[in-house]
Parts: sequence; C-alpha cells; structure tokens
Amino acid sequence: MKQSVNLKDQLGNRLTFNNTPDRIVSLVPSLTYTLASFGLDKEVVGVTRFCKWPQSWKKNKRVVGGTKDFKIDRILALKPDLVLANKEENTKDLVLELSQQVPVYVSDVNNLETNAQMLSDLGRILNKEALAQQFIDEIKNAKSDLLKGVSFNPSKAVYMIWKKPWMTVGGDTFINQMLQYAGFENIYQNKTRYPKVDLSDLQKINPEIILLSSEPYTFKLKDKEELQVLFPDTCIILVPGEPFTWFGTYTLEAFNYFKTLQKQLETCIAKKKN
Repeated sequence: MKQSVNLKDQLGNRLTFNNTPDRIVSLVPSLTYTLASFGLDKEVVGVTRFCKWPQSWKKNKRVVGGTKDFKIDRILALKPDLVLANKEENTKDLVLELSQQVPVYVSDVNNLETNAQMLSDLGRILNKEALAQQFIDEIKNAKSDLLKGVSFNPSKAVYMIWKKPWMTVGGDTFINQMLQYAGFENIYQNKTRYPKVDLSDLQKINPEIILLSSEPYTFKLKDKEELQVLFPDTCIILVPGEPFTWFGTYTLEAFNYFKTLQKQLETCIAKKKN
C-alpha cells in the first residue's frame, strides 16, 4: 500500500489502515465469495461454517464458528488485520466486542448503490481499486442488460423466507430490490424488514407468484405442495436464496440466474392460463 487508507465503514465507524491487510477473516458468506473474486486466497485466513463458496476454503481456512455465534478467541488467534462483518448477518454485541481488539469493517447493504460503495471501500482497503471498479461496472451493465428483458407489468409476488410463522420481506431490504430487478412486484413492499404473513389474508390477495427461498428457512417440495392446495392458481417455485440475498460480486451471478427464472415463470404462467 503506497499510502494509508482512512475511511468509514457503512455504519460510520472510522477505520485506518497503514498497510494492506494480509490476514483477513470473513464473517459474511457473500463477502467470502467476494474476497475470492478479488483473488485473495492467501490473504483470507478465517471464514464461518456458512461460507460455502469457494468450497475449498472451508477445508483450507480456519472455521471460526457461525455468522451469529462466531468465536472471538478463534478469530484473535488468527491475528487478523481485517475482519469483514455485516449489520444484519452478524450478532451486534459480538461485533462490537471484536472491534475493540481488531479492525472490523461492517457492511450494511440494502440496494445496488450501497453494494457499489461497499465494493469500492474494499477495493481501497485491499489495494484492489481497479478490480473493484471493474466489478461495479460489470454489475451495472448486467443490470441494464437484465432490465431489457423485464416486463413493464411485473408479476405480483411474495418471497417467503420462513415457516411457522410464515414470513416474507418488506420494501427496505436488499431482497426487495433484487425482486424488482427479477421482474416482480413485492406485495409486501410497503412493509418494513421481515413481516409475518397470514395465509388467509394472502389468499384474498391471490398473488401470481410465490417464491419459496432456500434460506434462511430451507423450503422443500412438501412445502410447495402444501401451499399449492391453498393457492391453486398461483405459480409456486422453489428458488435458491443466494441470488436474492448475497451482495458483493455475487450479484453478477444473480442477474444471470434471473434470466433463467424469468423463462421458468413464463412456462408456469402459460400452463396456469391453459
């Protein structure tokens, strides 16, 4: 690093780096994926048990626990000079305790603009500014390309994240914006965060699409069949959670997936009309 980097993370915490970090711990699966995209295999020393990509890293890196229950002593033993955390995915008190001892960059991504800012910050910290900007530009171009194929009359949809109680996503979430890019109008976009869903009320709305996510609750075929009885005219589809929830460089993969999903839905809707 030619000169020190001084910036605020996405919660406003001031961080200063006099050298480029070369011992990094990631507590966020999507940021672990991003670090791999930046080519930082040697620099990453610790990940969580939920950091499934790259697959080899769970074998080659120290697993420091989960996203909610990571072990501070394991992290400190790795002597990191940068820890990546997230406001929503990691436990606040643990992050605060950890930040008293090592530099912690906390992300708070709820749209593509804050995603770009986070990538830019990581580029500065990790001396990968040109590569970070390349990803930012590629994401912007991929979004434009995707939107060319999105209907001007988006399908009214519900994105389920939990069962017992049934829960969905509100309009102030990253998932909501990704739903829009995928060509959906979130029925619960006027709600905040993660509202509970009363299925009897939802039946009155009769959504065109119900998306059952693989995370945090892993919906199965039996859940789809259960709902299909209640919503016979609705297209109900099991979807991977990552394209809707993972920020960072994975957003590029998400936009590619949305093209496939659109075709899948077109087939489903055509069958329902017949």
